[in-house]
Amino acid sequence: MAQNVRVIPATMNWMTSTPVTSAAKRKVAGYARVSTDLEEQQSSYEAQVDYYTSYIKSRDDWEFVSVYTDEGISATSTRHREGFQQMVADALAGKIDLIVTKSVSRFARNTVDSLSTIRELKEHGTEVYFEKENIWTFDSKGELLLTIMSSLAQEESRSISENVRWGQRKKFSDGRYSLNYKNFLGYDKGPDGTLVINKEQAKIVRRIFGEFLTGHTPFQIAKRLTADGIPTPAGKKKWSYTTVRSVLSNETYMGDKLLQKTYSIDFLSKNRLKNQGQVPQYYVEQDHPAIIPPET
Repeated sequence: MAQNVRVIPATMNWMTSTPVTSAAKRKVAGYARVSTDLEEQQSSYEAQVDYYTSYIKSRDDWEFVSVYTDEGISATSTRHREGFQQMVADALAGKIDLIVTKSVSRFARNTVDSLSTIRELKEHGTEVYFEKENIWTFDSKGELLLTIMSSLAQEESRSISENVRWGQRKKFSDGRYSLNYKNFLGYDKGPDGTLVINKEQAKIVRRIFGEFLTGHTPFQIAKRLTADGIPTPAGKKKWSYTTVRSVLSNETYMGDKLLQKTYSIDFLSKNRLKNQGQVPQYYVEQDHPAIIPPET
């Protein structure tokens, strides 16, 4: 007897659990990010926001949710991107059906982050569309293409990091460096970029060294500075003994400068560790005016 096989068409979308013939609009959000705060990047950032707002609203089958943004944030990790995290949270809560973004590198340059996020979104019925690569994550080839593109983006990030690291070490070897003057006590940035003594702050530095030489401990010095209402290098009201110790042990105050005190363990986490011989250091003697005599 010949078999008669009758096809029963699918009536539900297997990913979104919505009727195939449903006329309901997809809830769509855009994601825009630039990795630096430079002026030219600012214009790119605003252009992305305007573009995705107009693009999503122009589609009759899409309902505009929002454009999530991260400004001046590196892409190698999604951990510290507040806009990205909020977008994912909203998607998992059912507020977003589709996320539109410029490219894989805008989304994440860390392959693990990218794939784990995409899979989590996929499980909750949220698709991501990468315009530049024309990748839709619900497509059967989407994850394969995404893995390849994410790996390439991650390798690009590694290469950039290596170039930056080489440039930084070359600068150190030439005795050049930058200083966070806002959180550093005793010096201001001079017109030619060199360190210039801040006379009022230098008095505090000399006081710390003077009290230490007369027998006061860092803890006692910190307590006295706090009681006298003297702000810390970071502008806080309360001094800690560790802040006092950092002043007492900083070679900058005797006119020298030790460079590469810390180093980055890898380009993905960007975590920094104290340099205990893992990478070369550079010691610059008589680099700038001293507040404390070297013999002190």
